[in-house]
Amino acid sequence: MLNKLLIAPSLCIALVGCASSPKPRGASDLTTETFMVPSVDPGIELHVRNKHPAGQTSFAAERILLMVHGATFPSETGFDLDLPGGSWMEHVAHAGFDVYFVDVRGYGRSTRPAAMSQPPENNPPVADTREAVRDVSAAVEFILKRRSVSSINLLGWSWGTTTMAGYAAEYPAKVRKLVLYAPVWLGAPPPPYKGAYRTATRESVRPFATRGIPKERLEEINPTEWYDKWWAANLATDTVGASRNPPVVRAPNGVLKDLGEYWAVDKSTYDPAKIQAATLLIVGEWDAITPPDMAQELFKRLTAAGERRLVLLSEGSHLMSVEKNRMHLIREVQNFLEEPSAEPPR
Repeated sequence: MLNKLLIAPSLCIALVGCASSPKPRGASDLTTETFMVPSVDPGIELHVRNKHPAGQTSFAAERILLMVHGATFPSETGFDLDLPGGSWMEHVAHAGFDVYFVDVRGYGRSTRPAAMSQPPENNPPVADTREAVRDVSAAVEFILKRRSVSSINLLGWSWGTTTMAGYAAEYPAKVRKLVLYAPVWLGAPPPPYKGAYRTATRESVRPFATRGIPKERLEEINPTEWYDKWWAANLATDTVGASRNPPVVRAPNGVLKDLGEYWAVDKSTYDPAKIQAATLLIVGEWDAITPPDMAQELFKRLTAAGERRLVLLSEGSHLMSVEKNRMHLIREVQNFLEEPSAEPPR
């Protein structure tokens, strides 16, 4: 996750208010599968999880979605956590989709580079954006081959918006729709870091995870009970970090290196003008990490996108997917994915 972001002319903004969440359907009518997919780089295996309607093995390209995480926490805790309203992945699968997530190297249950088992200062940053794009590419190719399709939909959160957008810019014919949730753009200041990776504790993450939420509404929007469940799920994906005292989650510093070398000095790791897929930018009004003005600036640069849309959600911060109003985010994304669209570029 990162530090600062956006809104623009001729954009579509939807301000969504509070609503109660429907009772989620059960998981018994879904099939869940887990794969370790080889990356393009030797020795790297990527954790990929798939959920889809039970008994169905054939899906049209427009009904397939791959999701990827941000800079600190794995895909599992952002997209497949059972909070009120249900798992985001299961919501998508119940709608008849074949949905996947991938953890790039150094995150979650994917291969952790050897440097992450040594003191951080002993090695340079690992898992930068270029490596993450290669990992996304490996996951996409796995899905294309598995389902015999030529294109799929992509969704990225925070730093994951740069990896998914980077892939979409490089391989436009393989991306039908692109969802950028809490998108990163120019001006994000690089936080201090040292070495290959960093560690985070429950107490150090809580202020970051709730930044932007009015103090008097913190417990309402991001209940401690929900936060603790989310934090425990993060620890479960990093048994080495969880065994420390105090328990920590380890995260690669490649993203922080890129923040300093690119985003903080007004350079992007990809060219938005090369993205041809219909693109949704979606951000919470209280997002103080990648604020709405960043999304607006990026919106203006998506000049080749088949369609572009910016949605501003009320009463949500950077981690809206694990907050009280999470279903507003999930429903808006689902509506975009299910709308008919033109064929992807050739």
